[in-house]
Amino acid sequence: MKYYCSNQLRRGVVSKHAEFNGIDFLEVVDARDMPIAQRQRTLHLHFINPLTITLSTQNFLISGGERIKHITVTDVRPGVDNAMLEIRVSEPGDFSTYTLSLVQDTDQLQPPAGFDALLSSVDFSFKIECANDFDCKQSVVCLPEIQQEPIINYLAKDYASFRRVILDRLAMLVPQWQESHPADVGITLVELLSYVGDYLSYQQDAIANEAYPGTARRRISMRRHARLVDYPMHDGCNARVWVQIQVSNDLTLPVHTQLLTRSSGQTKEPIIQMGTREYKQALSEGAEVFETMEDAPLFAAHNVLSFYTWGDRECCLPAGSTRATLLGKLPNLRVGDVLIFQEKLGPNTGTEGDANPAHRCVVRLTSVTANHDPLGGFFLTTSSSDPIDVTEITWAEADALPFTLCLSARTETTHGNKYVTDISVALGNVLLADHGRTITQSLGHVPLMQMARVQPSGSTSQSDVPVLVPPLFRPQLQYGPLTQMCRVKRITSIGKTVLSAGRRHQQIIFFDPLAPASSAMQCDLRLAMPAISVTDSSGAPWNVQRDLLASDAFDKHFLAEVEDNGLATLRFGDDIYGMRPRPDIDQGKPCWVATYRIGNGTAGNVGADTIAQIISNDPSIIAVTNPLPAQGGIDPESMEHVRLSAPFAFNSQERAVTLADYAEIAQRHPGVQRAVATYRWTGSWRTVFLSIDRFGGGEVDTAFISEMQQFLERYRMEGQDIEINGPRYVPLEITLKVCVKDGYFWNDVKQVLLSVFSNRLLPDGRRGIFHADNFTFGQDIYLSPLYAAAQDVPGVSFVEITTFQRWGQPAKDASSAQMLKIGALEVARLDNNRNFPERGILHIEKL
Repeated sequence: MKYYCSNQLRRGVVSKHAEFNGIDFLEVVDARDMPIAQRQRTLHLHFINPLTITLSTQNFLISGGERIKHITVTDVRPGVDNAMLEIRVSEPGDFSTYTLSLVQDTDQLQPPAGFDALLSSVDFSFKIECANDFDCKQSVVCLPEIQQEPIINYLAKDYASFRRVILDRLAMLVPQWQESHPADVGITLVELLSYVGDYLSYQQDAIANEAYPGTARRRISMRRHARLVDYPMHDGCNARVWVQIQVSNDLTLPVHTQLLTRSSGQTKEPIIQMGTREYKQALSEGAEVFETMEDAPLFAAHNVLSFYTWGDRECCLPAGSTRATLLGKLPNLRVGDVLIFQEKLGPNTGTEGDANPAHRCVVRLTSVTANHDPLGGFFLTTSSSDPIDVTEITWAEADALPFTLCLSARTETTHGNKYVTDISVALGNVLLADHGRTITQSLGHVPLMQMARVQPSGSTSQSDVPVLVPPLFRPQLQYGPLTQMCRVKRITSIGKTVLSAGRRHQQIIFFDPLAPASSAMQCDLRLAMPAISVTDSSGAPWNVQRDLLASDAFDKHFLAEVEDNGLATLRFGDDIYGMRPRPDIDQGKPCWVATYRIGNGTAGNVGADTIAQIISNDPSIIAVTNPLPAQGGIDPESMEHVRLSAPFAFNSQERAVTLADYAEIAQRHPGVQRAVATYRWTGSWRTVFLSIDRFGGGEVDTAFISEMQQFLERYRMEGQDIEINGPRYVPLEITLKVCVKDGYFWNDVKQVLLSVFSNRLLPDGRRGIFHADNFTFGQDIYLSPLYAAAQDVPGVSFVEITTFQRWGQPAKDASSAQMLKIGALEVARLDNNRNFPERGILHIEKL
């Protein structure tokens, strides 16, 4: 019998007893300097103890071999000591393993007397000295016994298949059990295990699906997948609206005052008190709730403001106006206040029903000046020499009137042919409100640590101390959808002691009370944040974030992860990315509290004049309305859109290295039509010079330069400065000689030609030929489009362009110049302003 053992203790025992002996090891003599006929034919056999008997060729037997077999021992000689013999064999063997055994003789295969039976043979190879890439000793592996696997349907995934598998297995293990009634305890256990298996199988599938963006079904999972590739999945944004509140006495309306849209069956009274039956009924009937965004002082004198036309009649404010005059002394009207201009009466009929509801716009005042008209008394019904107090107001260019606003008119003959004033009025007491209702919810306490982490399998350490697992505290909000409030970047200047360049600082706010009114409706979805705040049991505030990647272990930050149903789950930090909430040891302390708002998306884009009620106890409020529709409500981004967009979002260029990068990124600014970048050596390093062509031909002034530098700061390459400048304008000089058709007046045709070749917007919405947005850097000017535009004017019979050149150059014949070449940093310009001929001149002459 032969065993394969890792520890050979028997050899040591034999070496300590002289009466026993055995084979220790065997050597094959195979020296390279030996004759080939003698190589591998001599064996040195070593014994454990010195030999006490004489061994001959009859006592040795060699077995084994594959190609060469029946090798015999031809000679046995004493070795160098008493524990070794030199054995000669008939021939060398092959590459297989042979066994040399000690026997009594060829007939008696038992070992000689005094030799241990287990140590009387040895395995060896004749080719031991041959080159070999591996260890000569072959490892012996004791393979485990192959078990016969039971026949089980591993495709079972639901309740029915699990039940069938268990019953089949029991039929094989317990064939005598054949009960099948549902009331049997065995069937009950089988069905219970099948139910648990079905549930666990679903969990496996659900978790596997959430692991990949292509199969994820939960919005939270998709949001995390998108964040891994720097794609910020947005949850929409709430709507905003300008609301006008009329009061009988002056008062201050607090921030977060609720405003409700009117629904069927509600009272027509403008005031509803919080918590009343009317309030609950309004919510149950689906009234949308808005809340004011700032404290607002309201004045009775600002309910309706009349325009003052300085005694003239049938007046209007033209489109693009940025100033007007109001009747009366208005000491409480200040810079930053918002007014809504509204057409109140129909200009042709003088009735409210014929007023154009589209003629309403909002402006934010940039200056308010008290003045008086010394001749104003003479225009009153009862003439007097008393002056009339007036207030002159201006607003920003961004809030310029988009239409012509009629102030006074004479009605049609069918409506009395009478003079009517206050066709349009200005509404004061205007404030900004946004969609969403505030709710306070208790989140309970952070649970105590009660679970311990299990030690790894196979651990035998006696000193292992159970480690308590921090509790999982992820409360869910009870109501939804959670409001996402849009924010804007406000640029504020800071001193040079803070930044070496004295650059501007960005402040993230919900709206800028100093910016034009139109900017309040502009939203960057990347800055939208959930409208929620959390306080812990000690009253300390926790702040919501878009993610916790920038939060450290001491930041009290959390996330509001929104699902498709609008309900949000709050996720806190793990003491690595954000602080982990500490368990409330004293459960008698106050609970964690969440204050949040519900109402989001396009549901808040209500129409004009739909907000009609306010939640207040002040009887001074007499009317509430929204003259303009709500805007800005955006629904959450769909998961399908994220699947399409997120994998390619990283292709967006987020750094400026080449000149093309600087130009392309500069054109992302909403106020930039075109940009061209060039390098210039400024003494110590290269500086990137960006030439900017603004929309509408706006001036590249100091404020815009600072804004652009701040915009480009995150993209620019370190070590490269950026300088912003405007385009090099090329003034043009063009002369048209026109022949007018019969039946047309020259002055009428010339006036139309001046409008067509102007730099203004035409009354029909078209741009003039030389409007600033029609030309940009390096855009050459061709002669043929000018001929075509002039020839399209009604009344023009023939036109000839005799001058077509840059202004200020010697006169040239236009017939030889079919095109004016414009440089890469140049922009063609023709304003036709006689005060500034260096901005381009247009001559129109009669043939």
